[in-house]
Amino acid sequence: MASKPRRSAKTRSLYTSLTGVAPGHVPKKWVKFVAGAFLLLPGWVLTLAFFGALLDSAGHGGFWRSEELVWFGGGALLGVVGYFAVKPLVWLYVIGHELTHALLVWFYGGRVHDFHVASTGGHIVTDKTNTLIVLAPYFIPFYTVLWIGSYTTARVVFDLPGHPGLFQGGIGATWAFHMVFTIAMIVRGQPDLEYGGVFFSIVLIYLLNLALICVLLVALSPVADWSGFARGVLWSAQEVSAEIFRLIQPSR
Repeated sequence: MASKPRRSAKTRSLYTSLTGVAPGHVPKKWVKFVAGAFLLLPGWVLTLAFFGALLDSAGHGGFWRSEELVWFGGGALLGVVGYFAVKPLVWLYVIGHELTHALLVWFYGGRVHDFHVASTGGHIVTDKTNTLIVLAPYFIPFYTVLWIGSYTTARVVFDLPGHPGLFQGGIGATWAFHMVFTIAMIVRGQPDLEYGGVFFSIVLIYLLNLALICVLLVALSPVADWSGFARGVLWSAQEVSAEIFRLIQPSR
């Protein structure tokens, strides 16, 4: 991990690497801890809805043999194998990690004053930092977004024929690449997560990644659709509410 860049009075350093961000001062962590506790409820609801949709899809005989899942699964396997077998991919991950930070800085109207990437880590220096900027690389699959945009643009600009299998395989490979590295970095210990408190950060990262997984499941499943998934979310919310009410109701 490189040495931490010096900060001026007007410039706050968003220092990121394989070990994350080392911010100077983070106010109101206790507020975010409470917010994280409340986020556990939608996380619980969405988890139940996801497994319900997964079981419904599994009950459909053709789901596990569907062309969509085969291509996606093959790509995902390639992404996982790449993490363990191709060490230079760490450098590629760091690029995507830092670019995601930088794009969120620009989105919020900030400026990136320095951008550094190496195989051992990287950092950006910016005058804008917030929770989403710090945590964005953990729930935005940079290369999946890049792949979808590149595939779509190439088809439109060059009038290329569509290849659904290639498209789905690319999504699987880039998404698995994102997830494996995200999990690995969190397990190693991430100062990024300390910006808003580790508990809040973990809950938020889990919730947003699960939302993306739900989108992928609905897109790949031949039986799942958005209306059915919405009904599953509503049913899960009712079940969670009933369980909470049962737990807090005074015993007689």
